Formats: sequence, C-alpha cells, structure tokens
Amino acid sequence: MAAGYGAIVILTSTTLDAATFERATGWELKPEGACKGELCVPLRDAASDDGDLDVEVVAERLGMGLVHDADADLWALGPETVGGHALTSAAAPDLTLPDRHGEPVALAELRGRKVLLVAWASW
Repeated sequence: MAAGYGAIVILTSTTLDAATFERATGWELKPEGACKGELCVPLRDAASDDGDLDVEVVAERLGMGLVHDADADLWALGPETVGGHALTSAAAPDLTLPDRHGEPVALAELRGRKVLLVAWASW
C-alpha cells in the first residue's frame, strides 16, 4: 500500500508496484529507467521479476530520502533530490531574525518548541 502526500510517499513495505510509483511520484518508468521530462535515471536492477520496485534501490538512485517508523511499521519515501536541491537534514541553521516588533530573536532560543517561519520575496 502507498499513499502520496505531495512529494512524500507513505509505504507499508519496501516494495512498490510500478503503477503506484508512477502515480505517487510523477516519475515515468521507461526502458531507460525512471524519467521526468528529459531526465532519466537507470533502474535496471530495481525491479523484481513481478515488476515491483525495490524502494531502497529507487531511493538511492533518485536521491530520495527513505525513513522507517518501526512503531507504525511504515516507510516514507521522497522527495527526489537528483538535482541536488534538498536539505541534508531537518536542522535549521543558527540564525537571528527580527520578530514582529523588530526585536532580534535567535532561532536557537526557541529550540524544542514548534516554530513557524514565514518568508517572502518580491521576485
């Protein structure tokens, strides 16, 4: 079973049928591999004889994160980072920003609390 949430796919095992993979991730499986537009990534050894994909191989090839929640026995796959434009961790950099009153607030001061950062750019 797989459920897609944007670029994240929630799985109940480390195998996934090709149709579900395509639907959930937007990658199209072709003889040359997994493709998005002109970009194709070879996946020859990722598919079993019955056509299911080995999610661990797919994650490695497409640069997708793959994490396992042992308590719920669920896996989360994605998003892809083939282009290299993704965070390497969930840790925010140490930065200081003004609050709504213009007073500086260091992000480190808020460690352990939920924080919403709102960013805007005119371009």
